[in-house]
Amino acid sequence: MRYVIIGGSGFVGKELGTLLLQKGEGEIVNLDLVPSGLPVQDVQQDITQEIRFQFRADDIVVHLAANQYHHKVPKKNRQAFFEDVNVAGTQNILKKMSEDGAHQMVFFSTDMVYGKPQYLPVDTKHVQNPFGYYGKSKKAAEAICEKYRQEGMNITIFRPRMIIGKGRLGILVKLFKLIEHNLPVPMIGSGKNYYQMVSVQDCAAAIDQAIRHQLPNKSYNLGSINPPTVKELLGQVIKRNYSKSILIPTWGKAVKMTLGVLGWLGLEMMYKEQYMIADENYIIDISETRQDLDWTPQFNDTDMMLAAFEEYQKLKNKTGKN
Repeated sequence: MRYVIIGGSGFVGKELGTLLLQKGEGEIVNLDLVPSGLPVQDVQQDITQEIRFQFRADDIVVHLAANQYHHKVPKKNRQAFFEDVNVAGTQNILKKMSEDGAHQMVFFSTDMVYGKPQYLPVDTKHVQNPFGYYGKSKKAAEAICEKYRQEGMNITIFRPRMIIGKGRLGILVKLFKLIEHNLPVPMIGSGKNYYQMVSVQDCAAAIDQAIRHQLPNKSYNLGSINPPTVKELLGQVIKRNYSKSILIPTWGKAVKMTLGVLGWLGLEMMYKEQYMIADENYIIDISETRQDLDWTPQFNDTDMMLAAFEEYQKLKNKTGKN
């Protein structure tokens, strides 16, 4: 069996590659613009261009490549920025797989396809009404996957919450700087809402389980179990790191309006898809994932955040940046 990881040099891709190597799971190919740094076969490929790679009929393809918010997002032509890779790239991959007779894929989407929760927990049948270009691009990519499902492909779709783990800090850097310097930490809203995450290790394990269960033609949510409130979560990070920071509740609606105006002025501090649900209770339903794939998340939100803060400090000490 051969595993073809599209975007294997990325955050989840490296974690999956490492897991497969540890298990001794056959041949592993990484299709990406840059090498993964792992002992796998690296094949340079821009998925927005013609796919030159030759798929095999029994390949297990894991499509993780995407333009996301941790990349440098342009101020103009944002729709094209997300659609080039997330939509056109997905179409190119599936078209070439179909031509080559390959029919098995895991596709990583996002919980951002749902938009504002209409009920809790959010299950996979929840209406899809994304706020921004990233969520909309993933919704369009899922529609392409559905088209190829109808043509006989097996495509398992995962919709993870905010993925946390070694190698990606993103928006958490701004938060951690405040905590490190004992500064007040403003929350969007009261902080009494529940905001779920998922670890990168649990994401890789879910992919592995989907493969072992013959890639069900279904969509699954990925998230933690029993997440704490935002206030409880941040309070633990402050307490465990002996910070003197205090948490400041705010009027969420006003903060979101301010962030929207700043974005319109080109002074973006957070993207719309990041702040619009920051004060909402947002818990996704992972019961179907657990039942169908025998998958249970091993990491809780507090441990994930503490590990992320530790990673932030290590990187800061290594680079000497404050």
